[in-house]
Amino acid sequence: MGNTGGLELAGDFHATRKQSVRACESLELEDYGLQAAVFTSPPKWHLAHTSWFFETFLLKPFASGYEVFHPAYEVLFNSYYNAVGQQFPRAQRGLLSRPGVARVLAYREHVDNAMSRLLAEGKHPQRELINQHCRLGIEHEKQHQELFYTDIKYSFSVNPLNPALQASVAPESAHTTQMQWHEFSGGFFELGFDSGNSTFAYDNESPAHKVFIEPFSLANRLVTNGEFQAFIDDGGYSNPAYWLADGWALVQEQKWSRPMYWRGGKADPAEFTLYGLQPRLASQPVCHLSGYEADAYANWANARLPTEAEWEFAARQQSFSDKKALALHPQAAAPVKSTQTLLQLYDSCWQWTASAYRAYPGFRVHEGAIGEYNGKFMSNQWVLRGGSCVTSAGHLRPSYRNFFYPEDRWQFSGIRLAKSL
Repeated sequence: MGNTGGLELAGDFHATRKQSVRACESLELEDYGLQAAVFTSPPKWHLAHTSWFFETFLLKPFASGYEVFHPAYEVLFNSYYNAVGQQFPRAQRGLLSRPGVARVLAYREHVDNAMSRLLAEGKHPQRELINQHCRLGIEHEKQHQELFYTDIKYSFSVNPLNPALQASVAPESAHTTQMQWHEFSGGFFELGFDSGNSTFAYDNESPAHKVFIEPFSLANRLVTNGEFQAFIDDGGYSNPAYWLADGWALVQEQKWSRPMYWRGGKADPAEFTLYGLQPRLASQPVCHLSGYEADAYANWANARLPTEAEWEFAARQQSFSDKKALALHPQAAAPVKSTQTLLQLYDSCWQWTASAYRAYPGFRVHEGAIGEYNGKFMSNQWVLRGGSCVTSAGHLRPSYRNFFYPEDRWQFSGIRLAKSL
């Protein structure tokens, strides 16, 4: 983890904390408690849990004389840290009508004020560790800002009124650039966190290590709604030849026949978005696909999903900036000349890879409860790379390893195709 201190760290802390509250400004009071499925959390819980993180991993161990806001919050807002103690059942977070929104915001203010005092203690004997934990807390909150959007989208989607988080929609092109294939020579390269590109990385991005890649090619953009419609029209959801066994079993069990938020028919294609129900444009990237659907489409298209090593190898050869404007829906790849070989790496949809989420060679879990952040989830999940339209600015880099179960669909996840040469 990187080590940033002083005014810059304090500035990042307060900016991130304010952004979490700002993201909720368009919510109705009743929206703060919504939890439509076990894999989602209510907005109010996200606001409280991110405060719990700073209280648990910084204020309690490092702030002299700190008084907890409420002793029961240690259990209520603990997500999965077994070393900290018990957790309130995840599936029942939506039942927590108390504390109310005002009380949660008071909790955030209490934590923010205490953190300001702690960060101002320049000669604290644990200054380096405080800075490291604070940086992790900031990045953790940015992850929850993204989860806020994906969770509230799902919770809104079950409402027949099709509520919108934001009323207006940015102008959208009905055209996209033609799909092209770009070849990469492969060879040996160092996979993993490159400190030259970022001041921070999660522990699962390290240690960097040498890998060998055979020559391959990647599509210049993501698969579109129109292209995925062709897969559906060709019987993609009814042909087991394209599917992994677990994916095919899920298709049968869940009766999947199209992506998660598609609505309407071929005559009136629509899509539920954070702008409410909108016309589904063929040019936009298809998103909210499971890993199984992404893999099946790739098989149908006579291609495959890239490995995470291939994705990072190619991404490192593109110009990169961790600055981006937040959007609430992925946009089409503009049909204009670009210096970038690969488009939509970070600003549209997370891209499923064919790689299992496992530890890199030499990985070691950090000591204590904070070591549970990533390491214990390295089982039965797939790696996604890149970023999405709702990923926080400053939270992007070529080495970032996102991970979800291959059946998960509620994230902004899409497809970039690969081929072996």
